[in-house]
Formats: sequence, structure tokens, C-alpha cells
Amino acid sequence: MELVLRPATADDRPLLWRLLGEAAAWRPDAEVLTADALSDDAALARYARGWPRDGEVGVVAETRVETGGPVAVGGSWLRLLGGTERGYGWVADDVPELSIAVLAPWRGRGIGRRLLAAVLVSAGAAGHARVSLSVEDDNPARALYEQVGFVAVEQAHGATTMVASTSR
Repeated sequence: MELVLRPATADDRPLLWRLLGEAAAWRPDAEVLTADALSDDAALARYARGWPRDGEVGVVAETRVETGGPVAVGGSWLRLLGGTERGYGWVADDVPELSIAVLAPWRGRGIGRRLLAAVLVSAGAAGHARVSLSVEDDNPARALYEQVGFVAVEQAHGATTMVASTSR
């Protein structure tokens, strides 16, 4: 499989909504929410609505299929969520929160690890010293986050807030 990582742009907003639905439904039996359903949920919509703002970066993973064109299979992006817009993984107004998802058929192939590494480099290049995230304690992705350098800083309500340093 040839995988290409590229910077995410505002043109990727529909993809980010789709990936946000995948991220929210990480359990195998969970229903993947549509963009319309996500946009009605203020706590989730903040992660995609109006992306990107100044200082926000992202990475999209694409592969080629037999038809020849690129197909997005995952992505990771950062949001600066401060003030009244604080997200689940908020640690400080100047620390962006990370969202990441790989479409179900493409999971288990190392794409998530590559997306994490790339978005941390992009975050550092954008001037961010740290990145945060929130992960439910029973989500297997937590082990991946720890492997790439995320460290737990707070635990509450069955979820852990984690922070990683960037290559800044």
C-alpha cells in the first residue's frame, strides 16, 4: 500500500467531519454520526466547525486505489480551543487539541502512528510546543498515544487528558 501524507486544507472540511464521526464512534458497536448529527452536538462540532483558524494544522493520509485517484483514509488535525470553547482535552488556551481518525477498513496498518508523527512535526513548525488530547480509558488507541510520547496529565470521568511535546 502506497500511503501519502499531505497537509490538510480548508477543502478537507467534509473529510474532517467524517473523521470526527469515526473518532467519536471508536467502539466497534458504536454508530458513526453524520456531519449533520455532529454539527448539532456543540461538544463535538467545535472540533471541525470553521477549521482551520490561525495556528491550526492538520495532516491527511491518502492512498491510491485501482481507479488511480487518491483516496483519503485518515487524518489528524489540531484545534485551538480556549475560553468558553474548551474541549475535552483542554490544558491551556495556547495548547492545541488533537483529533485523529483512520477509517475502519484501513485501521491496523500503522496509518495512525504516521499521522501522529506528522501532525506533531507540523504543530512544532506552526510554533506549538505541546499538543493535548483526550482519550477514553478503555480506548486501545491510548497505547499508541503513549508510544509516540503522550503523557497523562489528568484523569476524570473515564477519560485521560494527555500531552506531548512537539519538535518545535
